[in-house]
Amino acid sequence: MDRVDVAIVGGGPAGASAGHAAASAGASAVVIEKGVPRADRDGLGPDSTDAAGILDYWVDIMGIHPDEFPDGVVLQKLDRAEFIGPTESCTLYSTGIESSYDSFGYTFHRARFDDWMRERAEEAGTEYRVGTSVRDVETDLVAGAGGGGSDPRHVVRIADGSDVGADYLILADGPQRTITNRVLDRFTEFPITDRLASTSANHIAYQEYRRFPPEVFEEVRSGITFWWGYMPGHTAYPWVFPNDDGVCRVGLTMPIGMELDAVEDRDAYRLLRPEDDRLPQGREYIRRLLEAEYGDEYDIEADFPLVEDRGKSGGTETYPISSTRPIDSPVEAGIAVAGGAMGTTSAFHEGGDHVAVASGREAGRLAAEGSLDRYNDAWKAAIGDEMLRNVTFAEMARDYGPDDWDRVFATARKMLADAEGFRMFDKRFAAGVDAMKLLLGYRWQKWKFRSGRYVQLDESEYVY
Repeated sequence: MDRVDVAIVGGGPAGASAGHAAASAGASAVVIEKGVPRADRDGLGPDSTDAAGILDYWVDIMGIHPDEFPDGVVLQKLDRAEFIGPTESCTLYSTGIESSYDSFGYTFHRARFDDWMRERAEEAGTEYRVGTSVRDVETDLVAGAGGGGSDPRHVVRIADGSDVGADYLILADGPQRTITNRVLDRFTEFPITDRLASTSANHIAYQEYRRFPPEVFEEVRSGITFWWGYMPGHTAYPWVFPNDDGVCRVGLTMPIGMELDAVEDRDAYRLLRPEDDRLPQGREYIRRLLEAEYGDEYDIEADFPLVEDRGKSGGTETYPISSTRPIDSPVEAGIAVAGGAMGTTSAFHEGGDHVAVASGREAGRLAAEGSLDRYNDAWKAAIGDEMLRNVTFAEMARDYGPDDWDRVFATARKMLADAEGFRMFDKRFAAGVDAMKLLLGYRWQKWKFRSGRYVQLDESEYVY
C-alpha cells in the first residue's frame, strides 16, 4: 500500500488546488481522478464544464490572476452582465467590489484551465493518478494522525486494485458526490442523502456551443447575458456566454425532476407553449430562446449552427450543479470536503470555480500543516461573504415569477443609478418604495443566514 500525507479524490479545480497547496507546503499528496474524455481535450481529465466565467473580485477569491494562465485559457474579457426579464432589464457594469483585475471579468476554456491546474499541482510535487476511480474509503479514527499510530487514518480503495493510505482525506468529487456521500454517511445519524441527494441538492444544467452571426457576436462578445422569468423553477434561467472565434455558449439551469403540473401561471413564461404536456428538454428551451431573440431576422439552425468539436460531446454539455447551500466537513475525522462536493458552486450565478479553488486551497494548506480541524472556520473566512451573498439572493428569489423579475429589474435599474454593483445593497436609496422593499428583504434574509447559518449540514451534526 502506498502512503501519502494527503489523498485527494477528484481532480477538478478544488482537487487540483488542494494538491498544489498541500505539496507547496511540503506534504506528499496524490490526486485520484477517474478521467473523462472531451472533444476539446487530448487525453483524460476531470469532468470539466465551461461555466459563466470569472468576475473581477472572484480573481482575488481564487488567488490566481489570469496573467498566470497560458495562451488559450482566457477567451473573452467582459465589461458587463445583462439581466433580462419579460419586459424589464438592467445591466451591471461594475460589481462595485474592489479587486486586482481591471476588467469586469472574463470567460475561459474550462478544460484548458483544468489541465493547467493539474500541471501547476504536479510541478509543486503532487502525484496524479488519472483513469481509475475510487471504489471506497475506509477510515480508522484511532489510527495515524488521529491517534498517533503508524497505520494511516484513511485507506483509499482504488478500482485498479491498489490502495493509498493517507493521514488526511480531501473529497473534491463534484456535485454528484459519488464518494463524498458514501464517506459522510458514516458520520451522520441520518441518511446523508436526506440533505445531499442529487435530485434535491443539485440543479441540472445544459448548454450548447453555437456559432453566432458576426454582427450578433459583436454585440454580445463582451457581456454575459441572463434571462429571468422566461422559464419556471427556482433559479431556473437561460444564458448566453461569449467564447472565442464567434462561438457562444447558450445554456440553462433548472431544478431536477420538476413537473409541468407544478407550474403556476404557465402562460406567463415566454419559453413555455400552450401545447406543452411536459417541461421542455434543454435543447428545446435553447431553440425557443434563440427564436425569441433572433428568429425574426435569422434562420436559427442555419445561422446559429452547433459547433460539434467543442464541449463534452458534439458541441453540447449536460452536468449537475449544486443548489447554493454549502456544507461543513467532519474535520475531527481528518476529512475535508471542497468545491462542488461541498456545495460551493451555485445554481444562482451558474458556476463557482473561484470558490472551488479557494476551498481546495484552504483544505490542502491545512492538511499539510496538520491542522485540518480548522478547515470549517478557514473556508468561511475565505469564501463566506460570497456564499452568504449567493444563498441570500437565491432564497429571496425562491418564489419569484415573471412579474416579480420585472419588478426587481425595474427597481434595480433605478438603484444602479445611485450605486455601483452589489454595493447597492449597502446603502439607502431615493429610488422609491420598491427599492426599500428589495433592500430590506435582502438585509433580512442575509441576517437570518448570519454566522454561518447558510450551511445545510453543520459540523455539530457529525458523530464520531
